[in-house]
Amino acid sequence: MRNPAAPHGDADASHRQLTRRELLVAAGAAAGAFTLAGAFAGDTLIARTGVPALNEVLSRIAPADPRFHSRPDLRIPGLSVATASGTLAPGPILLAPYNAPAGQQVGALIIDDSGEPFWEQPLAGLVTTNLRVQRHHRRAVLTWWEGVIEDGHGVGEYVIADDGYTPIMRVQAKNGLKGDLHEFLLTDRGTALLTAYAIRTMDLTAVGGSATGTIQDAIFQEIDLASGRLLLEWHSLDHIPITESYWPTGELWDYVHINSIDVADDGNLLVSSRNTHTVYKVDRSSGEIIWRLGGKHSDFTFGGDASFAWQHDARAHGAATLSLFDNEGSPGGAVQSRALILAIDERRRAATLRNAYRHPTPLQASSQGSVQMLGDGHVFVGWGAEPYVSEFSATGQLLFDAQLGRDYISYRAFRLPWNGRGIGRPALAARRSHSHVTVWASWNGDTRTQFWVVLAGERASALTPAAAGSRSGFETALTFPGSARHVAVRALDANGQTLAHSQTITV
Repeated sequence: MRNPAAPHGDADASHRQLTRRELLVAAGAAAGAFTLAGAFAGDTLIARTGVPALNEVLSRIAPADPRFHSRPDLRIPGLSVATASGTLAPGPILLAPYNAPAGQQVGALIIDDSGEPFWEQPLAGLVTTNLRVQRHHRRAVLTWWEGVIEDGHGVGEYVIADDGYTPIMRVQAKNGLKGDLHEFLLTDRGTALLTAYAIRTMDLTAVGGSATGTIQDAIFQEIDLASGRLLLEWHSLDHIPITESYWPTGELWDYVHINSIDVADDGNLLVSSRNTHTVYKVDRSSGEIIWRLGGKHSDFTFGGDASFAWQHDARAHGAATLSLFDNEGSPGGAVQSRALILAIDERRRAATLRNAYRHPTPLQASSQGSVQMLGDGHVFVGWGAEPYVSEFSATGQLLFDAQLGRDYISYRAFRLPWNGRGIGRPALAARRSHSHVTVWASWNGDTRTQFWVVLAGERASALTPAAAGSRSGFETALTFPGSARHVAVRALDANGQTLAHSQTITV
């Protein structure tokens, strides 16, 4: 995985800043999605903005860093939602934005359909990737990778957290290796599948390299979570010849680049190798390759535009369906990345195209990306190095489309059910004017709060209800008349039951 090129600079300052609505309409969002044709219909948009590229326009409507009165320490931008139509699949959106300029926050992010966060977890000096909901001991947990990125892979560890966002386990790769960012999958066997990398010295003259070249050995492990015992360790150099790679040789040659592991219907493993354009089916017991889908030595024929290149996130859905993100990215490749749903006939060794989903703007993600098949037939796509997330209906209609904050990208994106308990107590801030008091309330991580009640009074020991209102995004503002000197808030669920009280503060 490689960081994308630096974003475009700001538009010519001599042109006035358009409002968000003007930009959305100009970019074609009013019709339901950003489209290249809509953005450049006539010369009006170019003349008014002075911007010759669609990405430049979109960068100007990306959200600025939020500044929450009650939580000024949380500043990871949410999403700018361009399209939200029809019935969306249930559950919030899970992202882990990174790649921001120095001084900007990065970390884990759970967002609602309006683009507002439920939970932010900035981690200074670290990258977070692959935030998702999984099951551990039959309960829903959050999992993610955190660490640093070196030579295109991660050096870090994996976290399993409960519904209060408290880590209940930190998982390390075994045999002196460091956990890589690309995969951390919990299985129904009580194990975790994870990736790692090691640098080896090797004769690379067969591919035009040095006789003493350096190569990245792509590794995955399966670890028993209860005991910590290593059950399986698989090395690409033991199974994949270097001649299968499409990646140009060079120092620390990343010839395979494993970016996903999944459990097939028969219990064996599907391993996606970006740089050989291949999905390998691997025997879970012996580690031997059962078949190759794609690449230079594919065991499958492809029909109906089913072939792919530089792919990510290969997932099995029963015995006959495979989803993946077809980057078709750099170097070379087609002009547009796609989310693919393939029909796989293992007996006949044939792969055919069932569905392909493209962004209405012809995005080409040079790296990263994910495809999630949802229970209602919808498909949720994270566009990797292109800062977008989208939801499509089963028939291909774009139902939801949003852009990450400027300069941010997310390795993967998910829509998954999640019920989170707020961290600590609700937070609040307040300001008193001549005739009224405004209170801002929030509770980082909580998905249950539906209403806020403000308690106020002249004495901290004698507060009474002064205002109430429905939750509105991450932070809700409530105003009431008077000059109360002390305030607190109470969080209520959909049934009006109290979930928690904040501390009392002086206005």
